[in-house]
Amino acid sequence: MFQTASYTGTKADNYQLVIKQLRALLEGERNRVANLSNASALLNQFLERINWVGFYLAEGEELVLGPFQGLPACVRIPFGKGVCGTAASEKKIQRIADVHAFPGHIACDAASQSEIVLPLLKDGHLIGVLDIDSPEKDRFDEIDEQMLAAFAAVLVDYL
Repeated sequence: MFQTASYTGTKADNYQLVIKQLRALLEGERNRVANLSNASALLNQFLERINWVGFYLAEGEELVLGPFQGLPACVRIPFGKGVCGTAASEKKIQRIADVHAFPGHIACDAASQSEIVLPLLKDGHLIGVLDIDSPEKDRFDEIDEQMLAAFAAVLVDYL
């Protein structure tokens, strides 16, 4: 049974604890939907000052909405469009301090001000992206980027 932990260490230490919790949640389970659902729920309870966290899965030349926590979202995003589509087409993390300054930003939730999107790659192939939005500008920093990349790498092992 999952229990919420107290996150009282440094930011990096707290992320390490969340990654440990992720491994425990995913151990022995190979169902993609179940694992993505638990991963989004775990990040939602851990991360502060966010308004959406979830996954878009690669299907052809677009991303299709997967498990998430937050308000209803855009269902399909073409590769190369918006922050998620750019992360997918470039296969690179996108950490955007002000989404309104990002050319072609897709506003699924008007409250979102900043965003981080991490491509999920398995054997060099794009599975999808992890997308996290915040109602604060410049919410995500280099530690978030590094530790969320580590989180995503563990998750991909179970997909």
